[in-house]
Amino acid sequence: MASAESEGGNNPSKLRIYAGADGFGCALKDAAVAHLRSLRGVEVVDLGSDKYYSIAASVARLVSSAPPSSVETRGLLACGTGAGVSMFANKFPRVYAATCSSPGDAANARSINACNVLSLSGLSTSPSAAAPILDAWLQTPSAPLPASGDAPWPDDIQAFLSAAPAEMAAIPDSDSSGSSTGTTCAICCLRKSMTFEPVDIMPGGEMRIVRDSPTSAYVRFKAGSVEPAHHHTFGHDLVVITGKKTVWNLTKKESYDLADGDFLFTPAGDVHRVKYFEDTEFFIRWDGKWDIFLDEDLAAANDAIDKEIASSVS
Repeated sequence: MASAESEGGNNPSKLRIYAGADGFGCALKDAAVAHLRSLRGVEVVDLGSDKYYSIAASVARLVSSAPPSSVETRGLLACGTGAGVSMFANKFPRVYAATCSSPGDAANARSINACNVLSLSGLSTSPSAAAPILDAWLQTPSAPLPASGDAPWPDDIQAFLSAAPAEMAAIPDSDSSGSSTGTTCAICCLRKSMTFEPVDIMPGGEMRIVRDSPTSAYVRFKAGSVEPAHHHTFGHDLVVITGKKTVWNLTKKESYDLADGDFLFTPAGDVHRVKYFEDTEFFIRWDGKWDIFLDEDLAAANDAIDKEIASSVS
């Protein structure tokens, strides 16, 4: 179970650190957490121990998803070598994990690489050696330090270091030519070369059938679009690629809020109505040929959805 403590009573925390380790790093993590909790303005959330890749993902996910606020969020990880947890933490966007074995490593990783997740080796770093590493990591700003002593970096290196944090944050959203590379799944690559046909009975919708019987299609709807209540003679599987929509299954009297990556299966004959709250794209597959049978018109659908939303917020 995660535990959170901070030093200083009612003093507000300026830094939140999520900590975790595997079995080889657990003792070192516990010592590091105790040191961090002795510091003013630091809140530590200890996620405990797990397999090195699982605990790394747990910590990195929280750092990656932390909203901008007055409280900075970082992570602390430990495993046998410190390398394994770094490898898996770095799979998450906006996470810059580095394995550090000395205060100098920590200062450089922080100032040059904007390290926000510190990884330690439970086999090579003692608890007494970890404290100065932690202090260097905490006290070093995410900004380039002088090259040596008080001497400044050469202008070209300083320019690179100043631009690096923003460029790092953009990877993998764009490549050097500015084209989007953040989405690399096979479905999304296939979609790039598609031409779409309007869904005439549902304004705002377009689709491209990419295979017949069993049939699959890539579909997109503009924000605000509505699918009036309808049914099909086939059941269909749906995966949202991007966007936000709500599906009301009128047959089952259930509703489903869907966003990026969500899956939904609708059985054959089930009457359902849909509202798109953002521009949405999804992949859909069904057995048999495409068909659709409307059970209401667009005006009735909009009226029903307005009432449903009003009742849900009242």
